Amino acid sequence: MANEQHILEKSPRSLDQALRPGEWKEYVGQEAIKENLQILLHAAKGRKHQPEHVLLYGPPGLGKTTLASLIAKEIGANLRATSGPAIERVGDLASILTNLSPGDVLFIDEIHRLNRTIEEILYPAMESGVLDIVIGKGPAARTVQLELPPFTLIAATTRISMLSAPLRSRFSGGTFRLQYYNHEEIAEILRRSSKILGIEVDSDSLMEISRRSRATPRTANYLLKRARDFAEVSNTPLDVKTVKKALALLEIDEIGLNQTDRDILTVIVEKFQGGPVGLKTIAAALSEEEAAIEEVHEPYLMQIGLIDRTPRGRMVTNKGYEHIGVSRPIDEQKSLL
Repeated sequence: MANEQHILEKSPRSLDQALRPGEWKEYVGQEAIKENLQILLHAAKGRKHQPEHVLLYGPPGLGKTTLASLIAKEIGANLRATSGPAIERVGDLASILTNLSPGDVLFIDEIHRLNRTIEEILYPAMESGVLDIVIGKGPAARTVQLELPPFTLIAATTRISMLSAPLRSRFSGGTFRLQYYNHEEIAEILRRSSKILGIEVDSDSLMEISRRSRATPRTANYLLKRARDFAEVSNTPLDVKTVKKALALLEIDEIGLNQTDRDILTVIVEKFQGGPVGLKTIAAALSEEEAAIEEVHEPYLMQIGLIDRTPRGRMVTNKGYEHIGVSRPIDEQKSLL
């Protein structure tokens, strides 16, 4: 155990890997998805067939990669992992597919970033287990069909709308959306992580971190590690008081908002009377990228009810006004009734 702890402390990469659940019983939350996947896998094992292809989607940090590794472990297969951005040419995908061994699980993260030409290579590979390769150009071009070993494709994406309909339809094993976690689930995940990290921490401190974790396990583990660092450097016990100081230093408030989140609320209220205001205008006012606001900050602000997205633009809700400590003008309140 001491040697394992030394390895974890020495390598952050090993540490992050160690925090991933290695068994189904360690994977907290997503109960409906776990049950459906286990039925799929057990049925395939009973028929001695390769499990069908699966698509996982949802916000980052909810456990898509971990589910892929658990699926591979369940069927005793090797997990071959890559990502959409890493597959730049048709030849890259062809090389990956032809190097698979029978029964392998191929995990493609951020699959929505594959270009359409590469997607088309996947269609026959997923449906018929063959790879169509075009040799030559022009009138002399010919197609060679290579037989592929049986494999299961598990794809993950944060932007399912960017996948083409033909590709989505080929995930015959199912398409599953991962949900955000509740505070109790996050606290349970943190309890396991604290044991792996060798941290002594009470339940109240874990719940304090949980409330600020944006309902996301990856964020929760990050905050736990930073709170641990703060406690070690300041030579204080990791209690609620220490957690609050550590997260205040990171500018994470009591509901998990960071400074940019609060700036978005503030600029809409102070410069645009609470909205509605367009995304481009908000981005310009904050000197922030539109994509960062739309993909990183806005989903959580909407999830907890601080802003609304309307056809005319973004609006701060009454709850959003309350959070930044500003009273909504009476005339605006009446207009909302």
